[in-house]
Amino acid sequence: MTETFARVAEFALNRPADQMPDSAREAAALMLLDTLGIVIASTPMEAGVIARDTAALLYGSTDPAFSARMLCDGRRVSLAGAAYAAATQTDNLDGHDGYNPTKGHIGVVVVPALAVLAQHCPDLTGPEALAAVIVGYEVAGRAGIALHATVSDYHTSGAWNALGVAAMAARLRGYSPEQLRQALGIAEYHGPRSQMMREIANPTMLHDGSGWGALVGMSAAILAERGFTGAPAITIEEDRAAPYWQDLGTFWQMEHQYVKPYPICRWAHAAIDGLRAVMKTHGLTHDRIAHVDVHTFHEACQLFSGVPQTTSQAQYSLPFAVAVQAVHGRIGVKHLTGSGLADPDVARFMSRISVRTCDRHSARFPAGRWADVSVTTRDGQLLHSGDTHARGGPEAPMLRQDVIDKFLEFAMPQMGGPAKTLAEAVLDLVEPDVRFDSVASFLYPGHDR
Repeated sequence: MTETFARVAEFALNRPADQMPDSAREAAALMLLDTLGIVIASTPMEAGVIARDTAALLYGSTDPAFSARMLCDGRRVSLAGAAYAAATQTDNLDGHDGYNPTKGHIGVVVVPALAVLAQHCPDLTGPEALAAVIVGYEVAGRAGIALHATVSDYHTSGAWNALGVAAMAARLRGYSPEQLRQALGIAEYHGPRSQMMREIANPTMLHDGSGWGALVGMSAAILAERGFTGAPAITIEEDRAAPYWQDLGTFWQMEHQYVKPYPICRWAHAAIDGLRAVMKTHGLTHDRIAHVDVHTFHEACQLFSGVPQTTSQAQYSLPFAVAVQAVHGRIGVKHLTGSGLADPDVARFMSRISVRTCDRHSARFPAGRWADVSVTTRDGQLLHSGDTHARGGPEAPMLRQDVIDKFLEFAMPQMGGPAKTLAEAVLDLVEPDVRFDSVASFLYPGHDR
């Protein structure tokens, strides 16, 4: 057992909630709220429906001790199946949080894992639930950074966020350090090392691999719980990985996640924000714009460039997202589904957009997501955004109320008025006398309130 693993085990299994900073727990509650909004909003979308039905078909369990209700559904499947369904559903509405150094997303599996595991922890307090969330973020984030730093391929988030799920299960199910070690080793070994740029070039429901990351992470935990063994996780125990774990418990990645203002691939956000700023500053409407030139980093230029035919293509299309923002002043679920994909005003505006690689912005990736936008108006003005960083992260944070408003915008079409009560319950989890059941009662149809 390496010194690094010992540090991880002590943190994941034994760090009390009250020895985690208040600021980290508050951030955990806010990210929990933000991701729950996306879970709820994505409920009727095709990918989520397929994932939940598939979990019911293939990933059931006959043992109540190893089963759970699916979020926003209520049918009982295995722990792994419930985590898979919710993570896949969430991953297919690309509005959940992320962390720049990982080039990916953590909350998309952490929140489903918590909601699934908590069904077997009836006395779980709010602070302990948030501590489990923090463990998931801190372990998954460092595993992701270590993986990116030590291999040549750019893998989807599922490759490493599986380890965060395994760590959460170990904490909430009371594992020994040895069981945790085996769980992390199994999760890493079977983690879906899928190639992100393949999905960028050909957008599908695969998205960022996080559904399989959740499935693998939860399965790995239960396997280890029952005595299955796995090779040590090299993203933790190999010497090259050690530097990425040195600040565990002192630097809180939990506090440095970004929130997405739009349910679109983060790589497109700087361009959206740049155009948004120019239009707002100069009082422009989309019909006054003759052309938009976007200069951004290389990876963003690889996003889907055609007129999208599917929701997946729409969420991975920079020109489509910029056009929707220009025409409608916002980007919501209705713009990415159904008739929103065939909006003639958006299609016409897309023909006025050019996207080019900028070496200056490419050099800043992945630490930052930058773009600059030039707008030529129909009366001949040339307007510039200047260098723009995507909103929502530490560089350009959204206010707490902005995150709450975003949750309500996404959750209320599905929940109605109770969404406000759920928001209050989630944010109250920081209080020591609150139980997680105050939140759980909203999440599983058929759950007694």
